[in-house]
Amino acid sequence: MPIIILLILSAATIFPALVWLFFFMKEDVHPEPRQLIAYTFGIGILSAVPTLIAQVFFKDLIGGGSIIIVFLGLAFIEEIFKFLAAFYAVGRSKHFDEPIDAMIYMIAAASGFATIENILIAIGSADSLTLTSLFATTNILLLRFIGATLLHVLASGIVGYYWAKSHAKGQKHRGLLAYGIIIATIIHAGFNYLIALFGERNIIYSSIILIVAAFFVLGDFEILKKKPKYSIRSTKSA
Repeated sequence: MPIIILLILSAATIFPALVWLFFFMKEDVHPEPRQLIAYTFGIGILSAVPTLIAQVFFKDLIGGGSIIIVFLGLAFIEEIFKFLAAFYAVGRSKHFDEPIDAMIYMIAAASGFATIENILIAIGSADSLTLTSLFATTNILLLRFIGATLLHVLASGIVGYYWAKSHAKGQKHRGLLAYGIIIATIIHAGFNYLIALFGERNIIYSSIILIVAAFFVLGDFEILKKKPKYSIRSTKSA
């Protein structure tokens, strides 16, 4: 029985992020190589390590600062490292050859990041390998599926959109990427603040943020679909 419970729990930690990843991958009319998606997903998982270290330093630095600053700072660190994960994975790849790719790979990195978060939460929640513990932990992961996991994907999708715009407009418009990270940070911090205020089980208010973000992300995909191939890059590289 414990082995079955472990298998179910393992699937429950990975399944939420993969669902959103495959959902948004359907938006790409020229699908990316699966191995590169998987690689970006893996780098997203690894990015959790420097993210955690940076967040610890940040908390030590500000001490007992304003709760708003805390939420904004922690969210900013996560958005930065998710972007760096995607950039490291595909920033110089020949397959990164059209605007919509920026959103796809950002979402892949975010999915990996969300997965490791789910794994850590599952480890912390499952205090024993029993059906009762499995039910409680699965319930938490289900809430994250429509909450925090989706948040990571949507926030990174927004960053990906502005990453694409900054490439398309050239070196003089790199500020667009920073603008996208700021927007994603505000959305991320706002969601976390509402969760802290009302609790994970009362997701009505935080869901409004996700619905609005999802509306814009889907709209951003439609905009980038109309952009010509290679417009995201001034030069092609191997």
